[in-house]
Amino acid sequence: MSAFRSPKRQGPAGPLSGIKVLDLSAYIAGPYGCTLLADQGADVIKVEPPAGDNLRQYPSTLEGENRAYLGVNRSKRGVVLDLKIAADHRVLLDLLEDADVLVHNFRPGVPERLGIGYAELSLRFPRLIYCAVSGYGESGPMAQRAGYDQVLQAMTGMCALQGKADGPPELIFGSPVDYYAAALVAAGVASALYERERSGQGQSVGISLLRSALTMQSARLVQGRGERHDVSRDMRSGGITGLHPTASGWLYLSANTPHFWRALCERTGLSDLAEDPAFDSVTKRAQHADKLVARLRAVLRNRTAEEWEALLVDAVPCSVVRSVEDMFAHPQVAAEDLVATIEHPTLGSYQGVTRPIKYSRTPGPMPFAAPILDEDGQDLRAGG
Repeated sequence: MSAFRSPKRQGPAGPLSGIKVLDLSAYIAGPYGCTLLADQGADVIKVEPPAGDNLRQYPSTLEGENRAYLGVNRSKRGVVLDLKIAADHRVLLDLLEDADVLVHNFRPGVPERLGIGYAELSLRFPRLIYCAVSGYGESGPMAQRAGYDQVLQAMTGMCALQGKADGPPELIFGSPVDYYAAALVAAGVASALYERERSGQGQSVGISLLRSALTMQSARLVQGRGERHDVSRDMRSGGITGLHPTASGWLYLSANTPHFWRALCERTGLSDLAEDPAFDSVTKRAQHADKLVARLRAVLRNRTAEEWEALLVDAVPCSVVRSVEDMFAHPQVAAEDLVATIEHPTLGSYQGVTRPIKYSRTPGPMPFAAPILDEDGQDLRAGG
């Protein structure tokens, strides 16, 4: 087997080079999970219906392209197949002949109607790793429902916790449930591939947004016998740790440990607070949050957020509140090679995130652009 099956893969091998993945999923969780596999060298083929991935239709200021689609689907080849048509269904089966992984996020029952259910495919392709991403899992009263990131946020307590104690619930933007599910897709598929090396057999891998949302909250979902229903009470840091206004801009500070609390007090000229036994624990500081935050913020108003970051950063965990656009030029991002310039057939080029996992011996090939609709269809239908 050659290191790369895809003609678009250039650069060093990755730990998954030689693995072929068929990505039939849409939106974020399944597609970005497959992108993480592509980052590690896998040859990922995005299989879209004639209308394309729904993410292509989301609003975007990019001319003729969608920002979210590009960011979620890098380093994939693309083909359009209408699985309701016999000829296109046969093309998919042909692609499965040498595929290692299939990923989809169809609602339960749909794969079976399309003739691509696990029970059917596993008989013909016993080494296939079959990953299904669902909203609520494979069983139970909600199994048939479609799942969406913000619906799961609302359902699982994330919106309630995000809101202030005396305010309404709030959404967390950025699709955290989807992206964590994507990480579970990549981890689950990689583990199943590893197990296949020992057993020689494929298996199904189930990922759900519900499991993703609850797994993200493992530190909160612990309840002792007889405890009242208020698991969030242990996780608040008492006001000092959080966002604070400055003379210009906002600053995030984390000062929960005794070391960081003392350093913060010393660097801000509030040494008397560090010596006061009334404030020598996170719990005590939480009890006096109004008083402490008022004094801290009065001092923070004397400098800008950038000035405070420079003064505190080697002693207290902190950061200026920046926009995501600032990350393109951030020196640490540049040093880590986290953003690459990627050539694109209609945009010319764009900058995007790449290869979040570092391997010393098999770093993986360079990223390439998310496919335009059916970009590689001719080659793939011909068996490429």
